[in-house]
Amino acid sequence: MRAAALVVMLVAVASPTGAELRLPTGFTAEVYVTGEGFDPAPSREARGLPSTSTLAVSHGGELFLARTGRRYFGDEVDLLRLYRIPPGGARVSRSGEARYAWGPPLWNPQVSAGHGGRALFVTTFERDRRVGAVYRLLDGRAELFAGGTPPRGGVPLLVQPEGVAVDRGGRVYVADRERGAIVRFDPSGRVVDTRWASITRPRVLAMDDADRLWVGSDGTADAPWQRGDGEIWRVDADGAARRVLRGPMPAGIALSPGGRLFVADRHAERILVVDDEGRATEFARFTEGDAPRSLGFVPVTPETRRAGIAGDLLVVTISRGAWPVNEVVRISGQFDAPRD
Repeated sequence: MRAAALVVMLVAVASPTGAELRLPTGFTAEVYVTGEGFDPAPSREARGLPSTSTLAVSHGGELFLARTGRRYFGDEVDLLRLYRIPPGGARVSRSGEARYAWGPPLWNPQVSAGHGGRALFVTTFERDRRVGAVYRLLDGRAELFAGGTPPRGGVPLLVQPEGVAVDRGGRVYVADRERGAIVRFDPSGRVVDTRWASITRPRVLAMDDADRLWVGSDGTADAPWQRGDGEIWRVDADGAARRVLRGPMPAGIALSPGGRLFVADRHAERILVVDDEGRATEFARFTEGDAPRSLGFVPVTPETRRAGIAGDLLVVTISRGAWPVNEVVRISGQFDAPRD
C-alpha cells in the first residue's frame, strides 16, 4: 500500500513558527481550530489552544478535543473539561472559552470514537490512586461505562486506560497502558476479558471493518514524549496479536473511510500510511520542528457532507517553541485513491 501520490508539495498552514507542511500533490491543508490568549509566554503570544492530546469526531461532524494536564508552565491541572467544536472549526479566545467547554471536569481525559462517530468515549485515570475509568458520552453528559473506584478491598479493573475502539458487534476494547493489556467489554460495559491481548504500553486504538484491532504502543519508551521505539500491532478477531511495525512513535492512529491506517509519528515529525504487512509510506512531513500529536478522520455522513468536511483528516499539531498550545489542521484530498 502506498500513499495517494509520491510527488509532494509545500502547503502553508499558518504555523506560529512559519513552518509548512509537505503533502502529496492534490491535497490541501488549513488551520481548522486555533485559539488566542492561551500561550503562557506573554513575549511569544503564539496562537493555539491549550495543549491537546486526543481528538474524536462525532457522526454529525462535531469535534471533541481532550486537553492535557499541563496547561501552563509550572501549573499542572489534571481535572479538565473537553472542548466541543461545531462543524466548520473555531477560533477560541480566553473570553469565549466557556462556549466550547463540554461535559463535567474529568481526570486526565482522553477521547475516542467508534462506529463512525456514533459511539464516543472518554477514558480517565487518577495517577495517585491508580484508578481508571471509561465514560460514554451521551447527550451532553458523561455516563460511567466501566472501571472506577472498586469496592472496599477490591482491585481496580482499570489503572491507566487510554485508547478505546468498538467492533461491529458493539464490543468495546480499552488499552490499559499501565497493565500492558487490552481489556474487552460487552456493549453494556460488562467485562468479557480482562486481558484479551497483552501488549507493552498500548495507548491508541483503531478498529477496521474486519474487526481487526490496530494498536499503537509506546514500546520501549517509558512515556510517549521520550525517545524509544514505538510499535504498531494488529490483533485479529480471535485475539491473535502480531507486531507489524517497530520504530515510529504512534502518537495517534486512525483508519481512513476506505480502511487505510494513518499514523502520527510525533518524533519523526511526519504522518505515515501503514499496510497490513507493516510497510510504511510517508504521507505528510512537518517542517521547522512542528509535529503531529493526534489525528482522526471525519466520518462520511449526510451531516458531514453538508458541512463540507466528510472524509477529511484532522490533525492536532505541535509547533516548535510553542508546545503549551496546539492547533488542529484539516487536510483534504483523495485519501483512498487506488493503490499501486
